[in-house]
Amino acid sequence: MSKRVLIVDDEPRYLRLLEANLRTEGYDVVTAQDGEQALEVFSLQPVDLILLDIMMPRLDGFGVTQRIRQFSNVPIIILTAKGEERDRVRGLDLGADDYLVKPFSATELLARVRAVLRRVQPSPPVGQNRFFTHGDLRIDFARAEVWRGDQELSLSATEYRLLLQFVHNVGRILTSEELLSNVWGAEYKDEKEILWVSIARLRQKLEEDPHNPKHIVTRSGLGYLMPPVES
Repeated sequence: MSKRVLIVDDEPRYLRLLEANLRTEGYDVVTAQDGEQALEVFSLQPVDLILLDIMMPRLDGFGVTQRIRQFSNVPIIILTAKGEERDRVRGLDLGADDYLVKPFSATELLARVRAVLRRVQPSPPVGQNRFFTHGDLRIDFARAEVWRGDQELSLSATEYRLLLQFVHNVGRILTSEELLSNVWGAEYKDEKEILWVSIARLRQKLEEDPHNPKHIVTRSGLGYLMPPVES
């Protein structure tokens, strides 16, 4: 069954270009020309991925991302203007999974779409154990559920895959390049901005005190690790 992509852009040229490239690759495509229309379309039919422009009338891409993240973890790729680093960081911080900088090639577009959809696929459990615990953190691999104490956490597919990298490697320092390649793909190994924002978002959800993390710790100049639990 083909994946359905919602494209949201108020520029007809980009809308047609994106739609043509995705349909050529076998994706089912629906479109919207502003943020309000995007929310209406999304509420009427399920989609597997959203390509979302930032600068739009009525409701911009930031507002759409924020609204959708209140009830859905559908993957979102934001489209930003060249050089607008603040927009990329803000979009990622609100819960977007990736970004594309305009103008971009069809090859880059399709590679990013494939990479994001690949990350949505469920990851295999660790060893034979169904559950993993680390302090007040508990993971049920069979259900892909993450709990902090008695509170179930809502993680995006990317955040869950990132967390599993640490779970698979407790006590081992993981470099930024290693995390980017394993979670996002080899073509992302230099995209450290996306990792910094994702680590920060994950800590906000996992940690009792994100400024003094216990589950994902930074080793300055080296990388990140999940420390072994003291017995």
